[in-house]
Amino acid sequence: MDIYGWDAAESALQAYVAVVADALGVPPESTCAMTGRPASAYIALDERLPGFPDRDLALIWEDTQGWAAAIETHSGEDVIVVAYLGREVVPAPREVVAFLRDLLADAQPGQLEPPNFPRCPDLTERLGRHGHTGSHQSMTTRSPS
Repeated sequence: MDIYGWDAAESALQAYVAVVADALGVPPESTCAMTGRPASAYIALDERLPGFPDRDLALIWEDTQGWAAAIETHSGEDVIVVAYLGREVVPAPREVVAFLRDLLADAQPGQLEPPNFPRCPDLTERLGRHGHTGSHQSMTTRSPS
């Protein structure tokens, strides 16, 4: 029996990250999601930021900061956050797609400081609102084969 709700939270987080990744055109094997303190997720991207063409780019998510764009370091240290989406802890996938599009266009979206959202007791419910397949458009245009 899962008296703490971790199974539900983990499933909801994994589903949410899968929907966001799909909207970005990123395959599931390029994602990772973990519940804990903090709950977190990682989506590896193929794109590079204009100001950092030699650095891998990722979107990261934490339950108190929401989504952020980060670049990888060459030394294997922690990633360097370059922008936080900042609107809410669990935004709709289309908002994450728009955030990334603006970053790639060098439009400087979001904010530089972490938003530090309070821990939300209804996190599993919030994740569940967006963590289902539905009508969303992928960021990438796939050509028919």
